[in-house]
Amino acid sequence: MLLLDGDQVRQVFPAAEAYRVVADVMRRYSAGDVVQPVRTVLGSGHDSSLLAAMPCHVTGETDSGYGLKAVLHVPGNTERGLPTHVGVVVVFDPQTGRPLAMMDAAAVTALRTAAASAVATDALARPDAGDLALIGAGAQARGHLLALAEIRALRRVRLWNRGAERAAAFVTWARTRTGVDVELVDTPADALRGADLVCTTVDTTEPVVRATDLAEGVHVNAVGSSVPGRRELDATAVAACSVFVDSREGALRESSEIASPVEAGLVPADRHLPEIGEVLLGKHAGRTAPGERTLYKSLGMAAQDVASGFAVVRAARRLGVGTETAFTC
Repeated sequence: MLLLDGDQVRQVFPAAEAYRVVADVMRRYSAGDVVQPVRTVLGSGHDSSLLAAMPCHVTGETDSGYGLKAVLHVPGNTERGLPTHVGVVVVFDPQTGRPLAMMDAAAVTALRTAAASAVATDALARPDAGDLALIGAGAQARGHLLALAEIRALRRVRLWNRGAERAAAFVTWARTRTGVDVELVDTPADALRGADLVCTTVDTTEPVVRATDLAEGVHVNAVGSSVPGRRELDATAVAACSVFVDSREGALRESSEIASPVEAGLVPADRHLPEIGEVLLGKHAGRTAPGERTLYKSLGMAAQDVASGFAVVRAARRLGVGTETAFTC
């Protein structure tokens, strides 16, 4: 079995390859070539940590097989200087069923989530969009800046984050890593004003984005709230957008952002939620007007993790990265 830490995953799985893999598996999911239950989420009741188990089977031209992600969401890790999502992705040999590889889930999650947002942005944002608002300054914000810089010429980037120290560190990192100058602003509304690209990456129960903050023609990637009870956008903001999802089943069962405008009577309960994979397959038109506000509500799918896991294994073996260890069933 191949073991890969986070640095090794990032080494062999660049943003462009993550984009290709995630776009392909989102097509496959919407075409019915993925078997994937909605994730199981378990809380102890003693603290705010959550364990999510996400198994699936993917079928494709390059990789077909079983895999799973087991990940813990530990909000207190921010103060420890650690990722808030920690765990492992495991993929299994398609022929023998033996564990093929185990790798750091935080790295896989960050890469595939940002890649999915890039895929959604490419599919839904206006071609000239390049004024980016980032809400949050953690690992997901960094990944999203890198991923979106690959597909759009960014004219301006504004950042809001609750903590000044982390925001300042982000500015330094962005200038060093990408050459992009990031402007720090005092409120989410300041970051969002006039932006035509938005990435929200904060884990919060109190929404920080409202409809009045969103410019006409904006595309929003909402990725920070991935379990019931958490929302980055309030009901008016979600109702003001054409909403797209990674998995319709997952969004209807897990997303408070999807549920809130229905509960508030702002949109009908049977509002259609097209999947990004359906847009990529040509089954849905995507954006239909320049002034339309589009929202990609990202919850993440096991299929994205497992397809990424197989791609990481192929690249790692080709490049001689990782540690091979004996595994006896």
